[in-house]
Amino acid sequence: MAPHKFAVGQDVEFNPGPWDANVPRGLYTITRALPGDDLDRTYRARGTKDGIERVFREQQLKAGGIAAREGTLA
Repeated sequence: MAPHKFAVGQDVEFNPGPWDANVPRGLYTITRALPGDDLDRTYRARGTKDGIERVFREQQLKAGGIAAREGTLA
């Protein structure tokens, strides 16, 4: 099984799909990497604006925050 792409505490940006109209866009902080198969790894992430935790598939997220904009990952 391949490792998760994002680490706990890392800031990510939600990349919405056509069925994600009700999920707020913006930055989220990874709070937990959840078990799953190689094709659909999942995460719990807390919104930086509303503080609500949501579950995302890895393909819905991309590196975000200050570290990503500067070209380095924390």
